[in-house]
Amino acid sequence: MKTNINKYIIPIICSVILAISVSSCKKDNYYKDGGTVNPKFNGTVLQYLQSNPKFDTIAQIVKLAGMEDVFSKEDITFFAPTDEVIRRSIGLVNSNLPYVGDGINQALFQLNKDTIKTLDEIPQAIWKKYLTRYIMKGKYLLKDFPQLDFNLRPQYPGGYYYGYNGTDLDAIGVVYNDVQNSSNNTTTTIKYAGYRQLCIASVTDPSNPSNFFGGSAPVASSDIQPTNGVVHVLAVFSSSGLTYGSAQNQMRIDESMMDTFGMSFEFFQEVLLNR
Repeated sequence: MKTNINKYIIPIICSVILAISVSSCKKDNYYKDGGTVNPKFNGTVLQYLQSNPKFDTIAQIVKLAGMEDVFSKEDITFFAPTDEVIRRSIGLVNSNLPYVGDGINQALFQLNKDTIKTLDEIPQAIWKKYLTRYIMKGKYLLKDFPQLDFNLRPQYPGGYYYGYNGTDLDAIGVVYNDVQNSSNNTTTTIKYAGYRQLCIASVTDPSNPSNFFGGSAPVASSDIQPTNGVVHVLAVFSSSGLTYGSAQNQMRIDESMMDTFGMSFEFFQEVLLNR
């Protein structure tokens, strides 16, 4: 069955407009009490992905990877990339738009090879290998992860966890952001009093697990709870240069990688070699 990817290969201008719209109303919404959000979802992790337009393509990749039972029957924690990650990874042909022209299709075009038109042109084994990098066995809420401070790593290093396949190692922690209060022309910083935000990074060198600079992905929405697991939705990089969470107070996250840490250069190379 062919799975069309045209729906997420759309001009990036739409993403930019959305980012501007969100940014313009972000401050106002911050001060509005919208009530308590129910984190529970009456369905499986797979059904949650299928029910949310942000994850249409991710839900299709779950099936292409042959992992429906994992997402429907096993207890898992899924750090969910949005469809935008797949769109950027595969990319467009001959595009001069930022973060789009560097995708797999651009490289295939330059090599005079057939570009990818449907998701099932990428082998099941590749989809499964890289999708599992976003999965942990068991249910982990934000409160289950230790504190992470990028400036004080010896004291607050976060934690290290193996992914679903038992070989990929991830660094995961909760960033406690600061709060700044201004009064009488004086600004006071209250350490760790701000909002808390999950970050995850792929550890490429297990012998030196603390060295994951540049690969951290912040979570935009945490603790979504389907019946068989937990979903943490990864933040999507905005071309406006917006940084998330720890970037403001501790270190600047490498935004070109932060929402593609599971499907980065290695995924790119493996797909190219398969064509």
